[in-house]
Amino acid sequence: MRYLISFCGLLLVFALALLISKNKKEIKYKNIIIMLIIQFILAALLLNTTFGYILIKGITNVFDHLLSYANTGISFVFGGLANKGESPFFLGVLLPIVFISVLIGILQHFKILPFFMKWIGLLLSKINGMGKLESYNAVASAMVGQSEVFITVKKQLDKIAPQRMYTLCASAMSTVSMSVVGAYMTMIEPKYVVTAIVLNMFGGFIIVSIINPYNVEENEDILTIEEEHKQAFFQMLGEYIMDGFKVAIIVGAMLIGFVALMDLINSLFEILIGISFQEILGYIFAPIAFLMGIPWADAISAGGIMATKLVTNEFVAMISLGEIAKSMSEHTLGIISVFLVSFANFSSIGIISGAVKGLNEKQGNVVARFGLKLLYGATLVSILTAIIVGLVI
Repeated sequence: MRYLISFCGLLLVFALALLISKNKKEIKYKNIIIMLIIQFILAALLLNTTFGYILIKGITNVFDHLLSYANTGISFVFGGLANKGESPFFLGVLLPIVFISVLIGILQHFKILPFFMKWIGLLLSKINGMGKLESYNAVASAMVGQSEVFITVKKQLDKIAPQRMYTLCASAMSTVSMSVVGAYMTMIEPKYVVTAIVLNMFGGFIIVSIINPYNVEENEDILTIEEEHKQAFFQMLGEYIMDGFKVAIIVGAMLIGFVALMDLINSLFEILIGISFQEILGYIFAPIAFLMGIPWADAISAGGIMATKLVTNEFVAMISLGEIAKSMSEHTLGIISVFLVSFANFSSIGIISGAVKGLNEKQGNVVARFGLKLLYGATLVSILTAIIVGLVI
């Protein structure tokens, strides 16, 4: 019965994507089927095999070591602020982003990341039937972030058609950047973080191929990566340290505002109608959670967390999940965890359109016009990934 419900959920995702597709004749169904099969294989490999366990364990150990190195610097500066046995969220989860940002800068400086981003992107373009630029952008978004990725292709921005811009932005919103992966791993199980990152990349191609199908002519399929101005090594280190600190501060400020606002709204609703705002959202999103494979007993709680992520951000939702995780089954936790690992929320619309507008005003206005459509597609990607994980665990 559970598999039948999830299969219905899968059909619903494709139906919702087709609902707003404007050029159904251009849809490449063969590529979509291939990518869907790849998603199931990767999910089963990562979550149900010894090889997947060893691989994820290895990745987790790497991030555990990186976070321990980051904590050395954090303890040196802020050690006296933490009580013994306690780790404040800002110190333990957000500040390690600074160190991860430095590592990304080093890999960028020595051309290691650009090499992988370009060639993995080219390989993916053979599978997804899309252009080289679209495939590169998906990989690059997962490595450098949803706003920074557009800097690497700014030479081409003025020549990109609106349809292709939608694909680039949808890919950026469907993935997460490497700088925050370590933070996620302290809040939910690392195996679900890794699985979601991999599946979302293919899921992004699948949903965009349905919502926004088009063909790229060979003479248009050009990938020109903007080379950053060569900086001195220590100048680069300083820049990435400050960038990482800005991200940590911004995320921290957003959390303070969103968590406090959510608490206020919940209290007002409880006073006025006897039920919290999150519970109302939970009832609204419960049918979607149920079709994702979550048992009805957990569907309302899970729906509330899904809605929280959509209207605030994934960090706030992960905090909420942590508060009720013990009351949920492992199956439910797996599904809801992978759903949370993406930038699909309202604030990302402003982040992406602002980033593009800063580089090219005309394209920034184009992105702003299809902002809600972007969020719609990216949310479908998260639902698709959650359904697939629910079918294999």
